[in-house]
Amino acid sequence: MKRSAPAPGKRPVARRIQRPARARRLQLELLDRGRPRTKAAFVRDVVRATLAFAERPDQPVSLLLTDDAEIAALHDVHLGDPTPTDVMSFELDGGAEIVVSVETARRIARSKGHAARAEIALYIVHGLLHTLGYDDVRARDRKRMRAAEREVLERLDLHVHEVDA
Repeated sequence: MKRSAPAPGKRPVARRIQRPARARRLQLELLDRGRPRTKAAFVRDVVRATLAFAERPDQPVSLLLTDDAEIAALHDVHLGDPTPTDVMSFELDGGAEIVVSVETARRIARSKGHAARAEIALYIVHGLLHTLGYDDVRARDRKRMRAAEREVLERLDLHVHEVDA
């Protein structure tokens, strides 16, 4: 089929091209004080996979990667417990604030024989799931939480030893 040129003085009609809906931009604020640093691209992948799993890709996330001393201080201020913990999470105005102790993650990963990055990912996933309505206090809820953690980590091809084993 031959296309005809537009008449003199007339512009050709623009054809509208349908493009797939653009993926929404991840809303992640990352502050990495852990040593050594965790690759930002890896952290983004973990956050993105968790939010996709929970079907909440637009949830804003603020993430602090730190050491045992800083998380212990935050744990004391917010929960009245001056001991270090692995992860803390807070839901604020529809967003998530997560604090992860990279120092604890490295220590636990070493003792369990798996990669530190997998343990860091587990803490990020766990904290985010808490802000997305998952809990682990009662046995039934804990089972649901662990299944969700495993699913997200499998999507990322990361492996950790059973958390409650």
